[in-house]
Amino acid sequence: MKKYLTLVVVAGVLTTASFSAMAVQSLTQSTDTSQLRPAGTVSVSRASNLDDLQNKLAEKAREEGAKGFVVNSAGGDNHMYGTATIYK
Repeated sequence: MKKYLTLVVVAGVLTTASFSAMAVQSLTQSTDTSQLRPAGTVSVSRASNLDDLQNKLAEKAREEGAKGFVVNSAGGDNHMYGTATIYK
């Protein structure tokens, strides 16, 4: 019974974590942001590629309580950096 209860609790925590990780999404400024308000910007550096950069921006936006973000700039050679506007 203890193993079953532990398994149910762990499954619930993992399910909640996966939904909260997906709560922030990359938006397109022209269509997706009309119902949201800008709430600031976030920036990251030292990403290894564009996917890593977008994931890091999404994580920062999630930490700020944003519902979505629009990437404003991205650049770099060996280490990528970028900024994004967050929307709530």
